[in-house]
Amino acid sequence: MKFLHHERATVEALLPGLDAALARHPLAALESAPSPAIAEFRAAGGPALLVPTENAGIGAGPLQAVRVQRAVGSRCPSLAVATTMHHFSIAGLVQAAAYGNGNSSGAEGLLLEAIAKEGLLLASGFAEGNTGQNILGPHITARRTDSGSIVLNGSKMPCSLSRSMDLLTASVMMKDDDGVDRLAVALIPAGSPGLEVRPFWKSPVLAGAESDQVVLTDVELDPAMVVFTQVTADAVPDELNIAGFLWFELLLTAGYIGIASALVERVLDKPGGPQDPTPFLIDIEAAMLGVESVARAMDTEAWSDALLVDALAARYAAQDAIARTTTACQAALGGMAFITAPDSTYLASAATGLTFHPPSRARMGAPLREFLNGAPLRIG
Repeated sequence: MKFLHHERATVEALLPGLDAALARHPLAALESAPSPAIAEFRAAGGPALLVPTENAGIGAGPLQAVRVQRAVGSRCPSLAVATTMHHFSIAGLVQAAAYGNGNSSGAEGLLLEAIAKEGLLLASGFAEGNTGQNILGPHITARRTDSGSIVLNGSKMPCSLSRSMDLLTASVMMKDDDGVDRLAVALIPAGSPGLEVRPFWKSPVLAGAESDQVVLTDVELDPAMVVFTQVTADAVPDELNIAGFLWFELLLTAGYIGIASALVERVLDKPGGPQDPTPFLIDIEAAMLGVESVARAMDTEAWSDALLVDALAARYAAQDAIARTTTACQAALGGMAFITAPDSTYLASAATGLTFHPPSRARMGAPLREFLNGAPLRIG
């Protein structure tokens, strides 16, 4: 059985033709902006991956989804990172549609069906990407007008899929019907007056993810396009956010494991390569088993803060495994690969990106200690 067999078989079963389509493009083309990978993802039905079957979607489960992300990361790092943000937003909508959260208008189910049928892409405007920034802390302000509409101002940078998105999902803090300040999720059409995309991403690494700046200037939104959560200023996750974080951590980690796996694959396929594959396989396979363990638990256990802690543990363990694996692979590929085959150097650089996504290990130290002492889990 070939390396990544399970993952690529899962992609073919759920998104037929995507793996082959990505494999036809050189890595440099896939990682440039604009990237052909996004169009290939749409064509294969990728936007519907996590949309439930009752909403005309594919209805992939957690285990299937993480295997898809690993396979995608092994072909196109930028697409794995960008689509994690799409899937993360879909997961939030699915949870909102299922539970209503007390303030749901019911529009989520109709929107999910439109996403699946029309291949719509969602960009995430959550507070993701800034060191020291609480991931639940909104970048965008919201106020109600006398007419009842909601006006949004602010920006998100970086914002993946910024130039290909059909909708922007953004976190906002505003008063609910009882006058309590709560975190809410706003769904903003990409063509809304006052929404602008500006250049931001200057690194050539992961440029294909389209992680530029999205600016909202007096963007007016129908209140039906705002879904309230139960999160207040103390940033204790509710069930909606726990679901989102579980998906985010697992899909993100699987994607970056896939990037490192692309290096492992190059070592294994190298003519006259190592007789003993374990120095390259063991760490990265163990990391993926950790991710799969949490994904399996999502099918059988309550989605609790305890399970989210398990997901964070799998993610932080994967960071160390990726660092060891990429170093070992670069050494095995040798100096000529460094000089004449830039793909290996690029993949090693891209794989380090997992470290930079919040919540960072350092920021979660105190919240995890408090959780172990019986306090609710806070996302730092």
